[in-house]
Amino acid sequence: MKKHVLAAGTALSAIATAAAAQQPVALAPIIVSAGLTPLQAERYGRSVTVIDGAEIRERGILSVQDALRGVPGVSVTGTGHSFTNVRIRGGEANHTLILIDGVEAAGGDGDYILTGLEAVNIERIEVLRGPQSVYYGSNASAGVINIITRTGGPGLHYGGGFDFGGGWAANAFASYRDDRGGVALSLTKRDDEGWDYSGSDGEKDGIERETLQLSGDYEVAEGLTLGFTYRVSDETYEYDGNNYSAANADEYVVDDPTQYSDRDERTAQVYAEYVTPDGRVSGRLSWERSDLDQSYNGGPATDTDSEAVKLRLSYGLTGPVDSGGHVVSVMVEREEDSSSASPSYNRENRSVALEYRATLADSVDLQLGVRHDDNSVFGDSTTWNAGASWQLSNGMRLHASAGTGVVNPTYFELYANAFGYVGNPNLDPERNRSFDIGIEVPFAGGRGLVDVTYFNETLTDEITAVSTGTGNTYVNQSGESDREGIEVQGSFDATDALSFRLAYTYLDAENPDGSIELRRPMHELGLGATWRSRDGRASVAADARYVAGNHDTRSFPPFGSAELPDYWKVDIAGTYEVTENLMLNARVENLFDAEYSDTWGYATRGRTAYIGVSSRW
Repeated sequence: MKKHVLAAGTALSAIATAAAAQQPVALAPIIVSAGLTPLQAERYGRSVTVIDGAEIRERGILSVQDALRGVPGVSVTGTGHSFTNVRIRGGEANHTLILIDGVEAAGGDGDYILTGLEAVNIERIEVLRGPQSVYYGSNASAGVINIITRTGGPGLHYGGGFDFGGGWAANAFASYRDDRGGVALSLTKRDDEGWDYSGSDGEKDGIERETLQLSGDYEVAEGLTLGFTYRVSDETYEYDGNNYSAANADEYVVDDPTQYSDRDERTAQVYAEYVTPDGRVSGRLSWERSDLDQSYNGGPATDTDSEAVKLRLSYGLTGPVDSGGHVVSVMVEREEDSSSASPSYNRENRSVALEYRATLADSVDLQLGVRHDDNSVFGDSTTWNAGASWQLSNGMRLHASAGTGVVNPTYFELYANAFGYVGNPNLDPERNRSFDIGIEVPFAGGRGLVDVTYFNETLTDEITAVSTGTGNTYVNQSGESDREGIEVQGSFDATDALSFRLAYTYLDAENPDGSIELRRPMHELGLGATWRSRDGRASVAADARYVAGNHDTRSFPPFGSAELPDYWKVDIAGTYEVTENLMLNARVENLFDAEYSDTWGYATRGRTAYIGVSSRW
């Protein structure tokens, strides 16, 4: 299999190389959350995709999960839109760490379940693929998604919007910024009527969600900035039940209008940053907290929370920290998490991380990092990573990385005593090792860019449930879970008015016994195009997505895992600028009303139209 993957990667690289321009091409200096300090994307050795907020709005994307569906190496599946998991490079859902403005979105020990998370008022989404545990600790074993919200430009800005379709939504935004700092406030509310997950034309399973986001920063003295972020989100969503004696997929999900869940999220951050006048020394001290309360059908809520204190110091050996050269950074961190479901077993983690970055001959960039975690209730861990980027004189760029990541056991896996499960307090963290290598090739005189990356990841000590004869428990699985594949992303400005985009992932993910990993499609292809009018007042964007080779568990005869049908899904969106401050927008999801499913038995949304208006000053 590996020979086929490498052969395909070589062929794609050859095609891209043949199309490459022979003159150097200047790449956009995008800054990403790539380590202990920001780094320009073209100097970053690991694989990253940045989704710009302007692109999100132009394509009419409404939710974060829909934005992520167009990213190579990322698979998004769920049982309805109220329970959506994100997996990077075939890893488990809890191997992807989701951040909002740099703060962990999930409180406690679990992964963050995407539900009604809005895409409005997002500045950008940064998707870092491959192990990031050196910088972000547990749950960053397969990658990190950092959702960065808008802070506004210089001066006073405000606006809002309203849209109808499949329910309704409203949003508002206000910000003020001067040369010392600023403050930003955003409010969103969506009442999404949803659809019937059972597919039986029964009661629709909807989501109601309200979110407030407040952030600010101010330079109180030369080089010293104080800042904060605060986010609160309250949500109620509906879902259907399951029939475990179902004879087929149509009978498995049962329409049930009584099932609902209340979910309250709180995240907060307070920080101080200091940069010396010459820029050679910088530091950041932060306190962060994430809190999630969730209840089902009016029952008592389970409260999970995390709290962390982090101190980072950086020194530029040859110049300012943000100018490249040689930079050394160290971070110390203390984190605690807890769950009301296991109140006697709070956990504490103390960590130290070291990073070295170097720019050699203005064309080669290296990033090296190592971290040690001292865990209070299970085995300690040490992780490392390395990345390299080489900018060639003909405009092409080579990039490669390698590293390791860890995922700590959950409270339930450690201490369960319910639902027929007994926990195992002797569990060790799951461990992932990875490497990737890729080539980025500009073509058509710099109007196009294609990146082809081969990746290989191996998971060991995977935690799995086993039967004890009288119940179930958890063990660290022997053997290795192997994942490898190819990621392709590309863009092409055919004319000043018309641009194209491409994202493709080939994934081969297997369990230690050779069986196929579930809910990880083998093929995912995204094709898109955007047309903009000559005066810039109108745009039309279309996106098509193809999914094949997706397996999931069948809880009905014949039992076991089976491959879901392949499918295409097409969305289209348009915008029109009525005045400088007033914008009309429209979107149709699932344009051809395709019937498809990402999980056995669960129906997906049919054709849905949206129309809205927004204003900005």
